[in-house]
Parts: sequence; C-alpha cells; structure tokens
Amino acid sequence: MLEPKVWQLTAGSAVLGLVLAAGAVALAGPWDSGQRKAERDWAAAQGGTGGAHHDGKRVRTPAPAPSAARVLAELGVSAESLSAPADLPGDLTTTLGPLLESPDLGPEPAASVVDVATGEQLYGQRADRLMAPASTIKIATAVAALSALGPDHRIPTTVVTADGGKGDDDKPAGKSGDKPGNEADGKGEDPTEITLVGGGDATLDRAGLRSLAGDTARALRDRGVHRVTVRFDVSLYSGPREHPIGPNDNIAPVTALMAGQGRLDGSAADSFGGPAPRSGDPAGDAADVFADLLRERGLRTSGQPAAGKAPQDADRLAVTYSRPVSTLVERMLTNSDNDIAESLVRQTAIEAGRPASFAGAQQAVQAELKKLKLPVDGVLLRDGSGLNRHDRLTGGLLTALLARAADPGRSELRSVLTGLPVAGFSGTLQGRYTDADATTGSGLIRAKTGTLTGVNSLAGTVVGPGGRLLAFAFLAQDAPAPDTAQRALDHLSAELAS
Repeated sequence: MLEPKVWQLTAGSAVLGLVLAAGAVALAGPWDSGQRKAERDWAAAQGGTGGAHHDGKRVRTPAPAPSAARVLAELGVSAESLSAPADLPGDLTTTLGPLLESPDLGPEPAASVVDVATGEQLYGQRADRLMAPASTIKIATAVAALSALGPDHRIPTTVVTADGGKGDDDKPAGKSGDKPGNEADGKGEDPTEITLVGGGDATLDRAGLRSLAGDTARALRDRGVHRVTVRFDVSLYSGPREHPIGPNDNIAPVTALMAGQGRLDGSAADSFGGPAPRSGDPAGDAADVFADLLRERGLRTSGQPAAGKAPQDADRLAVTYSRPVSTLVERMLTNSDNDIAESLVRQTAIEAGRPASFAGAQQAVQAELKKLKLPVDGVLLRDGSGLNRHDRLTGGLLTALLARAADPGRSELRSVLTGLPVAGFSGTLQGRYTDADATTGSGLIRAKTGTLTGVNSLAGTVVGPGGRLLAFAFLAQDAPAPDTAQRALDHLSAELAS
C-alpha cells in the first residue's frame, strides 16, 4: 500500500496534469462533437482534391513555393542577383566547346544551356537538331501529364457488377466450374459476375489488390453474395500491347491492368524501375491474384478469371487509387520507370479524348506541349519511355521543358524538378560523378539520364556559382561505349557547377 505522502504527491500530479491538459485544450479549441473545429475544417478542405474522374472540374493545384528572395537573403545572396546576368565559370564556349569534341560523345553531340530565370540560352551547340533522346524523353512525358491531369489526379482500379440481386442459397450446390477447393458447401447459388476494371495504374501491386479484394468481399457479403465469376476489363487502352522493341525486360506489355508491373522475379516487392523478366499476360496474372485474394476472404469463385468488358450500367463495388500523378512523375524520373511513363502518356491521351494507344499518346503529348508554347515542331514522340529509337527531340526542347517546370506560374509542374535524380546520390545517378573531373557536380546536379545502344543523354538542372539555376541538355549519338560517354556527360555538366 502506498504511504500517505506518496498518495498526496500522486494526487497532486494528477490534478496538475488535468490543469495543463485543460489549458492545452483551451488553446487548441474550439471543439465540436469531439473534434477540434480547425482540424475538421482543414480535413473538409482537403476532400475536394485529387480523384480519378474530372467531370469538368479542375483539381486543386499546389500553392506556389515560398519566395526565393527570402531564402537567398538568409544565404547571403541578394534578391537583386536573381535578375542579374548569370555568374558563370568563364566563357561557356571556351569551357564546354572542347569537352563536346571528345570522341567519347560520338561525332556531333548536341548541347543547350539555359538561364532558367530568363529563358535565355547561354550556350548552344546543335541545340535545334532533332536527335534520339532515349529516357530523357520522360521529361516531356512528365510535363505533359502534369499539365493535362494536374498533380493531384489519381488513377483508379475498380470492381463493378451488373448483378444487383442477392445470392440464392436455395440453389443446388457443387457447380462443375467451381475453382478446385472452393466447391459449394451446401449454400449453392448462381455466381454473381464481377469485373476488375483496369484504369492504367502501372504501380498497382499486391497490397493494392488486397485492399480492393477486402472492400469487394465486404460489399458482396452485404448483398448476400458468396459466389462469383471474375472477369477483367482492359478495354481502356487500344492499339498494340507490345512496345515496338518487342518483349523486353525493361518494360511489360502495355495494358490497363497489371500488378507489380508484370515482374516475375519479385523485384516489385522492393521497388519499381530497372530490368526484370516480365509476364506476357500481366492483366490475366493480376486478375488471378485478385481472385485468390477473394477466396482468402471466404468467397467462392466459378472458373478462372477471363477477359471481358464491364457492362455500362454496372454498379461499383470497390475502388483503389494510385498515388497522385506528382508522385508517379517523381518515381518515373528518379528510377527511369518505363511502365509508369507509358501509363502517364496514355492518361494524357484519355484526358484529351484521344485513343489510349502509342499513336494517340504521341498526339496528346505533343498537343499539350504546344499549349505550353514549347518548341515541338518536327518532334517525334513515338512513346513515353524513350525506348523507341525513332523518338526525336532537341536539346533546346529539353531545356525549355525544364525552364517551364521552374516557372513560378506553373507550380503544378514542380515535381518534374524534384523527381530528377541527384548526382552521386539517388536513382539512375547514384553511381555516377565519381571521376575526379566530375565530382564537383556530386550533390549539386539533378538530371535525367538516357541510355540506348549508341545513344547517351543527360538533361537537368544545376545551381551555378552565382546562385543562378541553369537548365542543361547534352545528347550524344553513335557514342562508342556507354560508360565513357556517361563519364563525358558527367564532366560536361559538372563544369556548370564549378
């Protein structure tokens, strides 16, 4: 038993705690039905953001970033320097010219360096020449998707049914088409047909399907349904499923439904991006996983999932959404994710009312970039990933895209810049900028890489010595070897930071 003095101290502490708690509540107040009004109002304000369907309403765009002038003042850089000429390391023609003549970059590489604040081209060498961009084309993909869809847009994957009635427990048990191990157990019923509808989310994984299966099972139980036939609908996309390069470890068949990007080696459990063996039928595989998850939740299934278009008058049973497009853009750029890239250009096409195909996506992306007054004449955007060797764009377009993403009036494009890998630290630049002539760029340069056989490119941003943000693009064709070409590109960009 506690001593009297201990009881007194305990009681006093409790009273003091209650007083302090009451004071905190008073300061935080006011409250309404157990929820602080400010929190409730904030939550309500967030409810209008995002969503998969626009219905003619544009989603909320993020507020512009804080003024750079205040931040720079703390660093000892005057706000007036933002409008002053860029303080560059000498004459760029003298600095970059000899480096561009390196045989490691092939016969005629292209270069463009732009002052982001003014849009002025500070250096250009074949900057208007159409060249194969490889994965730097993903910068164009990102800008178009963010501009057309908005950064908060999310891609849905839904489950629907046209059967609105309850299950019939008086039907005979044991249908011959039941999945083995899931035969009717005395509560037989005609199966209710449900359809898993792909919305084009290239980041859908088993966790997302598990959540979707749980919501579906609950909705079906509420309807008295215990046995289903599963269909899957991939009709959102049209045209060829296979990328023109054919079956390849760098990309799955382009379909509106997939789980784990159709990876067969388990790599999707850790991260997306990078080569991996791919399924030839990612949509069918995703539907099989979904059906298994339904069975884990007590539903019986009739037969194997089969492809089929969802009825137009179907009721939605459940839905799961992708992360916002801004997050998808960052993941795509950091990891150079080809599956996300092809998904985003098709989402852009859908928003524009065009076919969600390779051809429709090219038309939609080019039209969106033209709306942004970007130099797209002659540009060929045959895909969103850059795997197509017939893609063509210019170094000038790449730097213009980056400058537009930094425009204070275009805050919806900001994740183009934040998604670029950091030299020596993240994504496809993690292992680069290690040579002595490039280490000055480590941690200071953010850039998108591009690599195909004989094609190497690099486009990104760097803060120059005077505190000015520069956008650069370097493109090389017929380079003799990828490793030496990449080191030469690293050296070029590092010169802008030194």
